Amino acid sequence: MAQRKSTDPPVRDGDRRSRRLSRGTRFVVTAYVICFLWGTAIHLVDLAGGGHNSYASHAPAPIRVYFVALVLLDPLAAVLLARLRPAGVLVAVAVMSVDVAANHYVNWPQITRHPDYPLRPLGLLPVTLFALFVAVTATSLYGHLARKARDSALSRTRR
Repeated sequence: MAQRKSTDPPVRDGDRRSRRLSRGTRFVVTAYVICFLWGTAIHLVDLAGGGHNSYASHAPAPIRVYFVALVLLDPLAAVLLARLRPAGVLVAVAVMSVDVAANHYVNWPQITRHPDYPLRPLGLLPVTLFALFVAVTATSLYGHLARKARDSALSRTRR
């Protein structure tokens, strides 16, 4: 069993992995989880209001299917990240890459008519800002979570 430094705060076994993360890493994980849960809620409300036809009827079928699938993909990313799994970062990058591309594709006619359209607070702006946040933080976050997972696995084998 690995020894705890005397300066480390006492931790319960269940808290050990999350306590070792830096404050910045915990902030980034928390932001990801909150945003993916918010996205889940928005997609559930959309589906409850209009069913599978609630998404841009002029969009190609694969994009509409993807938007419906976000009801499962967003919480999957949130759960994996809340459990501090490195795979959660990979899911987050994939989901947000396709999500922002699909949203811009579907809204392209509006963007060309109204260049300020992407800056409106409801619509493309939050999706785009979150996708940029994921793009900027994903590599570092993946590294931190992968290291913590490896350290946790090593400490379990030493017991």
